[in-house]
Amino acid sequence: MKILIINGPNLNMLGTRETNIYGNETLDDLYCMIEKEFECEFEFFQSNHEGEIIDKIHSAQGNFDGVVINPGAYTHYSYAISDAIKCVDLDFVEVHISNIHKREEFRSTSVTAKNCVGQISGLGFYGYILAINYLLNR
Repeated sequence: MKILIINGPNLNMLGTRETNIYGNETLDDLYCMIEKEFECEFEFFQSNHEGEIIDKIHSAQGNFDGVVINPGAYTHYSYAISDAIKCVDLDFVEVHISNIHKREEFRSTSVTAKNCVGQISGLGFYGYILAINYLLNR
């Protein structure tokens, strides 16, 4: 299995960004945790730019067996990312570190989740582990 992990805007700031919400662990800590937990192949991608995320989603077709995506703030308004997910014939699982339903009202709406097989939020980095387990066992 080869799984693509996509992280969107501001997730490169984990460890210093709103630690009361996201904790002290960094994106590199997340990647190390994932690689220690599983014996499959991963590619990790993070971008603060919508078009780069869309291009990465498009390139996943035929190159990966599934995708875990945390679109960050694009979750709430990027119909372009949502459409890109729909264009690619792969299972996507949307993940959020924080519980988006307990935060500002605008965060409780996801325009991208409808094109994913599921959404996990509020479980910290463990949400990624659950998403990967789903992809490996579907």
